[in-house]
Amino acid sequence: SSGSGLTGVLKITAPNVIGHSVVVPVVAELIADNPALRVDLTLSDGVIDIATTGLDVAVRVAVMKPSDMIATRVAANPFTLCASPGYVARFGEPATTEDLVSRSCIKLHAMDNWQFTRGGEMHRVRINGPLSANTVDAVRAACIAGVGIAMLTYWDVHEQIERGELRRIVLADVEPLEIGIWAVFATRTQMPARVRAFIDALRDRLIAATDAASSATRRAAAPRDERQSPGQAGGPT
Repeated sequence: SSGSGLTGVLKITAPNVIGHSVVVPVVAELIADNPALRVDLTLSDGVIDIATTGLDVAVRVAVMKPSDMIATRVAANPFTLCASPGYVARFGEPATTEDLVSRSCIKLHAMDNWQFTRGGEMHRVRINGPLSANTVDAVRAACIAGVGIAMLTYWDVHEQIERGELRRIVLADVEPLEIGIWAVFATRTQMPARVRAFIDALRDRLIAATDAASSATRRAAAPRDERQSPGQAGGPT
């Protein structure tokens, strides 16, 4: 699907979880189809400046805000509240954001407030809990272990929810914040074929995975020629 004959070095950065579960399989397929292609992949939950590091493309989880970068939205990735079945059995599910305040919440560093939407407006909830961590993997593992409630993104936890390791929690008074998975690249007049092939393959894989999970409502990939500018969501990147 990616075409053949791609050459040169494709330099990518992506968040750890999405990097392992989505980007690596996409890259493996591109390499198999294009023997002359080389890929340099950096996985990090921090934001790497692609303009100064010579990277071709950064895969980021972000909201849409003005930026000096050029980007295309690859897939929807709403924040998702979840807890282990064991935690729910012991403490029950919170029904509203008011309930959430008194619960043990597991937070990513720099996320003292969890963001939701209510009536189209941003609604922030200050959360408390016994554990904070700097990676999505650690927060997710602690959530599976029953430490408390976590708020991660759909693509971080959908497999664990499908397997029954985590349960999705839906609050009655707010909606989850809709963010997206973006392919971000420094402004340039012409995109190399290897970058375009990667972005197309990434979108195809995310849409296929969404279909496999029977989650048609998550299919919100923008048209391929759309260019918008993302800003950080203040959450996992």
